[in-house]
Amino acid sequence: ETKCDLPGVPRITYMPFPFLIFQTPQKIGILYEYVHAVREVYLNSQHLEGPIEWWMGDSRGKWDGDTLVVDVVHFNDQTWFDRAGNHHSELLHVVERYSFIDRDHLNYEVTIEDPKVFSRPWKMNLPLYRRMERNVQLLEIKCVPFTEELMYGKFRKK
Repeated sequence: ETKCDLPGVPRITYMPFPFLIFQTPQKIGILYEYVHAVREVYLNSQHLEGPIEWWMGDSRGKWDGDTLVVDVVHFNDQTWFDRAGNHHSELLHVVERYSFIDRDHLNYEVTIEDPKVFSRPWKMNLPLYRRMERNVQLLEIKCVPFTEELMYGKFRKK
């Protein structure tokens, strides 16, 4: 976060910033307020040949009844799961399940696998809430890298 890098999947979904999900016949788009991140979930298609090391991975989805199942691979090893530095390798494999609870709530379940870092798969689960404010919209988050250069380098007044 201090360098304004993309936070990766699944972290960007549980950061305290809103996002917008929309669907076309070929893909689902997710627009995140944080650093204007955009994610495309391609429906009913295969992952690209890898290895490819992307910040947000390669997302491929399919509907299982009313649940959207998104399989994500091809990550770099630069993102963390939290501010404490819990990390993963480039072998991270994420499976997300977005299930409707009701009109305004989704259940978000994530399975994490990474044979370089974890001895077995693990899961997290949390509700996602629809923003109910009138005329709600994503705002512009101006992310300024908080680095030593900005604090102590050439921009520091003497």
